[in-house]
This record gives sequence, C-alpha cells and structure tokens, in this order.
Amino acid sequence: MEISAHIDALRREGALLADAAARTDLSATVPTCPDWRLTHLLRHIGNVHRWAAAHPARGLRTRLDEADAAEVLGPQPSDAGLLDWYREGHAALLDTLTNTPADVECWTFMDAPTPLAFWARRQAHETAIHRIDADGAAGTPGPEVDSALAADGIDELLRGFLTRDRSTLRSDRPRTVLVRTVDRARAWHLTISPEPLAVSADVANEAGGQDAPAELTLTGPAHDLYLLLWNRLPDEARSRLTVDGDADLLRLWQETSGI
Repeated sequence: MEISAHIDALRREGALLADAAARTDLSATVPTCPDWRLTHLLRHIGNVHRWAAAHPARGLRTRLDEADAAEVLGPQPSDAGLLDWYREGHAALLDTLTNTPADVECWTFMDAPTPLAFWARRQAHETAIHRIDADGAAGTPGPEVDSALAADGIDELLRGFLTRDRSTLRSDRPRTVLVRTVDRARAWHLTISPEPLAVSADVANEAGGQDAPAELTLTGPAHDLYLLLWNRLPDEARSRLTVDGDADLLRLWQETSGI
C-alpha cells in the first residue's frame, strides 16, 4: 500500500473509532482488552497518536525520551473532554503525515521503505485494531476492515512485529503454519521455533504452484484473519474461516503472540 492509502485508512478507521466511542458509555468494558474500559482505550490511542506524530513532525533521530514524551503528550483530559481530545490528536496526526516531506528522516522501530511510510502504516493499523476494540465496547460491530488494509496488517504483524527478538511466539521444536487469504491472493508460511518467527510471504511450492505444506492452515477473508491473528476474533465469529490441522498451534498463537 502507498503512504496515501495508509493515511486514508487512518482517517477512516480513526473516525469510526470516534463514532463507536460517541455512542457508548465511556465506562463500558472493552471485551478484547479485559483490563480496559473505553476511557483507557481512548487515552491510549490518543497518546499513541501524539507520540507517533512527534517523530516525523520534529525529525527526531532517536525515540522520544521520557521528558520529551511528557511534553508532547501534554496535560491529560478529564473523562468529559476525552473524546474531543482524542479527535484533536487524530486530526493532528493526519495533518503531520499528510504534510511532512516524503524524505523526512526520523526514528522508527521496524523496517520500511521510508520513515514516513513506516509511521503511516503503523498508525493505520494501530487505529484499525483499536477501532475493533471500540466496536466491541459499543456492543455492535462496525464495518469490516478493508481487505487490502487487512492483508497489509497481517503482513505487518507477521513480518514486522513477530520476527523481532522481543517476540514471545516460540516453540521448543519447529512448527509450521500457513495463513492464506481468499480475497487478496496472499499467503504466508510461518515457522515457529525457539528463534524469532520465520516468514515466507506469497511463496508457493515449486511442485505445481501449490502452497508449501504446514501443520496448521488458516484460510479465510483477510478481515477475519487480521482479527484472528491480532487475537480480536471471538470463537463465535469464526464461521468464515477454515482451520485445518493442529489446533494446538492456534492455541499457542493465542497464548504467546501478544504485542
């Protein structure tokens, strides 16, 4: 996806998050984040938007330190002002990503074509996943995540987050998983081992162009797989997914893949 597409997704998902919060008591619990109420979710995403925007906006070559982060985040709002405060931070992030020069140099924490591409992508998915959380608190599902964004988010999770040394997704012996979307022609072959996750994306077996074999194969719409892999898809919402193979691997994922 291009930077502009990620910015458009951030705009759309951020507005949907605000809409969900606006129709919900802010004391409502967030089922996908059991320790949170909606107030915690809004404070988290509002702070993340401000923190993220500061890096390209200021051309910071290192991560914000504690003192600078406190200055960037500013005074925290009351619960009564929380939704407006969230909307202001979301709008400021969009403005930063839209107007910052494409060649800006700043700190990031995952590989990307450019720093601006990293921040646009990361914040699109940060916001999309937490929009799903806000919908859960509201008790009513919102629109599905666009399939292109969902497939891109699967790729970011698998090849970005879970291949890092800090990932806790590990197995005593090599185990294999195939993730395959039915609506975006994407596939990822994963090897879980004592080392960080190994991923081969969109690679078919040389014999007849078939996907490489795996102990567990997860197949379905990109939206559903995106939520499943981010541990946001409840069991009762999995009717469009096909789970073939060792279900223990799916349980391992749910227990150890948290970011």
